[in-house]
Amino acid sequence: MIGREAVTAKRKQYFYPCTQHFYRNSPQLVHGSMQHVYDENGKEYTDFFAGVSVVACGHCNPAITERTIHQLQQLQHTTTVYLTQPNVDLAERLAEVLPGDLRRTFFVNSGSEANEGAMLLARLHTGRKGFIALESGLHGRTNLTMSVTGLPMWRTDKYLDEDVAFIRRPYDPDLTPEQAAERSLEDLKKVLEEKGGSIAAMIAEPIQGNGGMIMPELSYFRSVKSLLEQYGVLLIADEIQTGFGRTGKMFAMEHFGVVPDMITMAKALGNGVPVAAFAAGDEIASSLNTPSASTFGGNPVSAATALAVLDYIKSERLPERAQQLGARLKEGLQDLQRRYPERIADVRGTGLMLGMELRGGNAADAAALTDDVLEEMKDRGYLIGKNGVGRNVLAFQPPLVIVEQDIDGMLGALAHILAGA
Repeated sequence: MIGREAVTAKRKQYFYPCTQHFYRNSPQLVHGSMQHVYDENGKEYTDFFAGVSVVACGHCNPAITERTIHQLQQLQHTTTVYLTQPNVDLAERLAEVLPGDLRRTFFVNSGSEANEGAMLLARLHTGRKGFIALESGLHGRTNLTMSVTGLPMWRTDKYLDEDVAFIRRPYDPDLTPEQAAERSLEDLKKVLEEKGGSIAAMIAEPIQGNGGMIMPELSYFRSVKSLLEQYGVLLIADEIQTGFGRTGKMFAMEHFGVVPDMITMAKALGNGVPVAAFAAGDEIASSLNTPSASTFGGNPVSAATALAVLDYIKSERLPERAQQLGARLKEGLQDLQRRYPERIADVRGTGLMLGMELRGGNAADAAALTDDVLEEMKDRGYLIGKNGVGRNVLAFQPPLVIVEQDIDGMLGALAHILAGA
């Protein structure tokens, strides 16, 4: 094992300069087990980030990895040109857990590709080109998904698709949730009135992850869906981060009582193995009817792994765990906010997808405080994420297999750090 300094040096020598990490002194992770990871010196860390909502079932979960290994030993790869059972079994299982009439699935490899595919399908089905997106959303790194991404730091292509209308998201710290939602809906009405006949779909995260854990008030997406239907505009729910139990529901749109026209999924579906998909009902799916395929999409290993994930989510009742443990974590974070109002501006989110926004004298101070807290929490054995427009929101997205002691220990360490900040 070459050690963290040598790994860092090789990253600088061979990676693109855009590849960065959170820490001034980053650990080299070499092993994982459920909610824990370990560095090259054997130090244990409790993971409260899960690779940005990926390993929801835990690192190297034996109930999943054993089935992955078994499939690797049987048939590792072929394409949809040939018949294999794992991917059709997975499509059938997804139809059982997806909301409403969403029963057709196209398998791909990543969230970006899933969103790109759903947007292509929206264009094919409607015969229209344009899209609507929320400010501060994140939908991917491909040209079209980057075009509908509203976070400036992720819009790195200077030549993005210009046929995208951004509306204000249903959040503003100076407004009530209801006022912020109504302002966003007014923006949507205006866009639809001006160009509704040229818009294929609106794409939105039910809860904005990288945008700072922003969850609208519960009537928002019902109103959005009603407005879109008046103009024949589709709704694509980007459930890349929120899907498969993290928010206390199998899919986060269930909180809002809305069945979108399409759902995109990735991350937790593979628990670390690349697998993603976009799903639609029969009518919309029928518009994707010319020959098409994804070389690795739905390959036997990914499909077998995803089936094991769905089995584990069901047997361990992970959405219910996320709801219960998330309530405990949120209550603890809100208690810290009451104790340290000069450091904590807000606590938000639901289930085990929570954010704590930190404050400082200015935006730079808040971002610096966030980095300091991340560093100290890492030194105390807890890995936390960060996000938000100003990169000043602590992101709590742990594996859904954490236990109460993990939450209580993390809250105790965080309280100690905030007291001395």
